[in-house]
Amino acid sequence: MSEPFIGEIRMFAGNYPPLNWAFCNGQLLSISSNETLFSILGTTYGGDGRVNFALPNLQGCVPMHFGTSPAGTLYVLGQTGGVESVTLNANQMPSHSHGVNSSGAGGTQASPVGGYPAVESTGTSLDYIPTATNIGAMNAGMIQNAGGGLAHENRQPFLCVSFIIALSGIFPSRS
Repeated sequence: MSEPFIGEIRMFAGNYPPLNWAFCNGQLLSISSNETLFSILGTTYGGDGRVNFALPNLQGCVPMHFGTSPAGTLYVLGQTGGVESVTLNANQMPSHSHGVNSSGAGGTQASPVGGYPAVESTGTSLDYIPTATNIGAMNAGMIQNAGGGLAHENRQPFLCVSFIIALSGIFPSRS
């Protein structure tokens, strides 16, 4: 394998970083011990810029190229974003309704299965009608809001691998 560029990031299936590589886990490194890498990264990913600087932290993150997205959103190098779970509110759900229809005709069955609420006029608990006879919408206030308001998982399927960054190698000259 060819010598890497200093600051190059690769995926690695091992559970330790190879010699002259480090995990991309946001750790702080000494500038005096890693001057060349600092000259490339600066404080883009953290650190005080006097004594230390940070490596990129890809733990639990999906890497994304910087620049302007097709939608026009600007993403800058080192920016983080996104969340692992999301709680939707009513404004984020597709428009829909939960109306209940009922019949003004007398009921002919006791079971609600396959039926509409109907007028119970016989004294026999026949409160439902199986066909759409004389159907009308009931008051919308009779349906209560549903849902627990809890967050849901927001990650695509994933497989954990290591991301490692080259601490030494070829200095990447500008072209």
